[in-house]
Amino acid sequence: MVILLIGLVFLLLVIAITAIDTQSNGFFTQVRIGQHGKPFLIYKLRTLHPKTNKTSSWGRILRKTKLDELPQIFNLLKGEMTLVGPRPDVAGYADKLEGADRIILNLKPGITGLASLKYRNEEHILSQQPNPQHYNDEVIWPDKVRINKWYAQNRTLIMDLQILFYTLFPVSFDVDRFIGKR
Repeated sequence: MVILLIGLVFLLLVIAITAIDTQSNGFFTQVRIGQHGKPFLIYKLRTLHPKTNKTSSWGRILRKTKLDELPQIFNLLKGEMTLVGPRPDVAGYADKLEGADRIILNLKPGITGLASLKYRNEEHILSQQPNPQHYNDEVIWPDKVRINKWYAQNRTLIMDLQILFYTLFPVSFDVDRFIGKR
């Protein structure tokens, strides 16, 4: 009970600082594609100032530590997400999956997953590309599909616990080696 209370106080403090920093209510919602291709609103902490559309230093801290994902606890409580699974994508990606790749849509999206571990620094990777959108569409997205498809076919409770461990303790973890790619 004490840990829950401390966690709630921490969450409220982070939300309050975010609200002050962004001069907003502190929240950001976006339509994402969920289980069976059904759209839902995902909750995140706002990291961009609504007037300047630039990330503040507080926003960078939230993104780097993934604390901007904290409000997804509400998606978890609503039954739209689970702790571990494929991350939900914006329209135009997961909802366009075809054939055997659609197995990914059988799962609830997760707050973390194998592809999240591999692309923990996705923003940085994309910032290094001359054409980030093209690199995402041609390299990162197909690789996430491959990883998430493998996860959908092979997931276990032990694997989910490992993914949670490596999410909380980001030590070296080779996702490709884990799933057997040589």
